[in-house]
Amino acid sequence: MNSFISWIGGKKLLRKRIIEEFPEKYDRYIEVFGGAGWVLFGLEKPASLEVFNDIDSELINLYKCIKHHPEALQKELEYPFVSREIFNNYRDITIKGLTDIQRAARYFYLIKVSFGADKDSFGTNRKNLYTSTEYLSQISDRLKNTVIENRDFTQLIKTYDRETALFYCDPPYYGTEKYYDNNFKEQHILLKNVLSNLKGKFVLSYNDCEYIRELYKEYNTIVVNRNNNLVSKNGKGRKFGELIIKNF
Repeated sequence: MNSFISWIGGKKLLRKRIIEEFPEKYDRYIEVFGGAGWVLFGLEKPASLEVFNDIDSELINLYKCIKHHPEALQKELEYPFVSREIFNNYRDITIKGLTDIQRAARYFYLIKVSFGADKDSFGTNRKNLYTSTEYLSQISDRLKNTVIENRDFTQLIKTYDRETALFYCDPPYYGTEKYYDNNFKEQHILLKNVLSNLKGKFVLSYNDCEYIRELYKEYNTIVVNRNNNLVSKNGKGRKFGELIIKNF
């Protein structure tokens, strides 16, 4: 199934290729940097234990409300339409005092209506919020047995690491950290050190650059290409190199 949102760095275009690199057997699946969850939603069969994590507390509140209170969230989203005025109000409002459902509705609206899901600039494309809202019921069913966490990746990995565990990591790409709400620039080496001490297996997505190739040079690295969202001057789509790195 598809995700219910877009996200910066989302894996819609690469999820099938990423899943092809998963091991045949694992009994717990942990998605460390969840975002839009394209890989999670792309799995045909959930593991016995499935964990979805993200450091963004507003995003995780949205996931929890979809999982536990989809009807209430759909009700809260029943009337807003695509409007720059509503968007600016939702963006600038103070969330203190809002209920979890109101916070989730606000965040969902900002993601859906903003340009490139940046939650900051109003997008001028047509949006069918009714269809998107109706889809939340299916997402709720998919998440019914999923553990949803809001933890730092070092704590999360330590908690769920077992020999039978598979961790999928899609961190902010090297050199693109400014596009994310969290400051990850100093965390790339820490992530590598944490993954180097795993009992279980990991599959890691990164942009193809010399720094990341050198950092993970001892691991199995697969180079893949996808179409860039940008278009070159001659009108042809440009390719963007990505790495799939794994410890098995």
